[in-house]
Amino acid sequence: MNINNLPLKRRGDKLAIRRENESPIMAIQNEMNRMFDQFFNDPFAMLSVPSVRSVADFMPRIDVSETDTSMQVTAELPGMEEKDIQLTLEDDSLIISGEKKNDVEEKGKNYHRVERSYGSFQRVIPLVSEIQADKVEAGFKNGVLVITLPKTPAAAKQARKIEIKSS
Repeated sequence: MNINNLPLKRRGDKLAIRRENESPIMAIQNEMNRMFDQFFNDPFAMLSVPSVRSVADFMPRIDVSETDTSMQVTAELPGMEEKDIQLTLEDDSLIISGEKKNDVEEKGKNYHRVERSYGSFQRVIPLVSEIQADKVEAGFKNGVLVITLPKTPAAAKQARKIEIKSS
């Protein structure tokens, strides 16, 4: 075996590359080395079980819709409360930020398990139209945040329907 083919230290996840002069056995060896490196750097990265994922990896799902008169942003924030969420309008952007806390405690006959995880998030939604900042409304119910951003009269007038012609 040629020892020069085995790197002493690998950096990051790289795609498996098949080299012309590399034997299939060496390709398997290199892939196994990559998997072991990934496991020892982040042992839970290979698992796809949602309960193992960190709260720090939480990034809320966002839907943005627009009508002639307003924009509406809907964010899914399960397990959060209003007090954990901050909304800011800044430089033609809506910023949704917050901190998600997860405390799980289980007690059984022969065990007591407590898991805590914390993480913060921030989503920046660029606003393509001018909005009336003083008339922005936000509502939060059952883990869903709905923000209504009314457009200025000038921005509402700019919207125009374009007819599509068949050729």
